[in-house]
Amino acid sequence: MKLATIRTPSGTAAVRVDEDAAVGLGAVDLGAFLARPDWRAAAQAADGPRYDLAGLDYAPLVPNPEKIFCVGLNYRTHILEMGRELPEYPALFAKFARALVGAYDPVVLPAGSGQVDWEAELGVVVGAEVRHATREQAATAIAGYTVVNDVTARDFQYRSVEWLQGKTFERSTPVGPWLVTDAEPGEISCQVDGDTVQQADTSDLVFDAAALVSYISRIITLVPGDIIATGTPGGVGHARKPARYLAEGSKLVTRIEGVGELNNTLIKER
Repeated sequence: MKLATIRTPSGTAAVRVDEDAAVGLGAVDLGAFLARPDWRAAAQAADGPRYDLAGLDYAPLVPNPEKIFCVGLNYRTHILEMGRELPEYPALFAKFARALVGAYDPVVLPAGSGQVDWEAELGVVVGAEVRHATREQAATAIAGYTVVNDVTARDFQYRSVEWLQGKTFERSTPVGPWLVTDAEPGEISCQVDGDTVQQADTSDLVFDAAALVSYISRIITLVPGDIIATGTPGGVGHARKPARYLAEGSKLVTRIEGVGELNNTLIKER
């Protein structure tokens, strides 16, 4: 199944995206819907209002998640090619909900930054409350997968040893367009103005989805609608010689085989 949050004239709505239409799930957004213990069965059986696919306006997948965790340095090939050792534990940081935008929304260039970079990432969405989870329990708690681009202001990121200030600018992080409940994620790629700048396979993750859910659940309780961005492969603009960054009008396309695609244009902050 593909589940999403869309904008309608009367507000947002959680929907199941079928081949011929989107079907209302009876909740204001996907986060609220995933809080139902029976959400899987309810999604399959839903027969609510129908929306034309051609006119769907995708909101951020979960507009107000309780938590957004992100992972740094998590692609094996990229780490080794940089001459580093594989990490023993995930490198974690966070974002806030105001950073999120929808799959086709404009992405806002952080004011005051001249080094705005791309980071294509596989997103994991939590579908059940979980604490101190085993790997098996963590896998069961995963609702499914989505697409994320962790657009980053590198100059702000590296002002200190903590990364958060470069990672959570308002309206900078596209997520969506939907959650796929039965996906087997494959190749991940990112294009900037038609140029393929990142390309890897999600199987190259050092810490996969279940490992991350299990590890994070030892720190804090994960709840339905929480999002985990699992890290980006090589090919980011900051590491290029010369460096390459996003600018006003840049076209950013982020794809994950078996999951979906984001298509965003960069705009200046007004």
